[in-house]
Amino acid sequence: MSPSSTAARPAIAPGSLAAWAVACRLPSLLVAVSPVLVGTALAWERTGRFDALTMLLALACAVLLQVISNLQNDVGYTVRGAERQGNRTGLPRATANGWLGVQQVRTAIAVFSALTLLLGAPLVIAHGWPVLAMGSASLVAALAYMGGRRPIAYTPLGELVVFVFFGLIAVAGADYIQTGAVGMVSWLAAVALGALAAAALAVNNHRDIAHDHSVGRRTFAVVFGTNASQAMYSLSLVAAFVLLLPMAWLASPALLAPLVLVPAAVRLQRDFIATAPGFAFNRILVRTFKLELAYAMLLAAGAVAARLAG
Repeated sequence: MSPSSTAARPAIAPGSLAAWAVACRLPSLLVAVSPVLVGTALAWERTGRFDALTMLLALACAVLLQVISNLQNDVGYTVRGAERQGNRTGLPRATANGWLGVQQVRTAIAVFSALTLLLGAPLVIAHGWPVLAMGSASLVAALAYMGGRRPIAYTPLGELVVFVFFGLIAVAGADYIQTGAVGMVSWLAAVALGALAAAALAVNNHRDIAHDHSVGRRTFAVVFGTNASQAMYSLSLVAAFVLLLPMAWLASPALLAPLVLVPAAVRLQRDFIATAPGFAFNRILVRTFKLELAYAMLLAAGAVAARLAG
């Protein structure tokens, strides 16, 4: 076994909490939390309406949907035999390494799906068919990412799907369940958060170009190449910060708070371009997750400050 292979397989006891943590991809849960925080804060900034229970239910559903997607990705990749082909440099998968059984993970997916529906039911009852449509579509997308005969993960549409569900729907939905409408600033923030979420997936797919090509995955990076993948990542970061300008113009200069992250974003973009293929991209991935969370927290804080300032 090569040193890189050893590094990719830490010592984890089968069935342990550590094994489940690997399958759930805990750092990626930041992508689920961020848009709900932003949508809720912007709803309060615009209307003064805030319901804590509604926000907590939305957060729980968003996190569960991300967990479902991650578990489906783990088990779906394994049953297709893709983990055993080529030299993958991504984060380890629990089922492929024998830390969790395929049936164990599939049972967890069913349980978490049922729990998501249970927690989402009060939101549907309170806000009607738009929430039902958003929630149902989000659950189907989470299951379809690596499920079915034609998984989303095997097409060039992965980043687009993430943009829609962890940007547009998540931010707009968080605003809608608080206020019954979606403000223009929330739509702009939805595009910004969606771009950052898509950037995170772009890191994954860029890192795995060679391996994905060898196993038949036709991701955006595989289909359009390294240069296009780098351009997508760079443009996603730029878009998120440029969109702060119309948000501030429409609402308050306080929404410019995430601009303090521009130097970090520039360093991240440069490192993405300069990093050689391999495990180093896993650090770029975690940094991208953290950038999105910091961006979301600062944007939400700006919205709160604007409301308090009157």
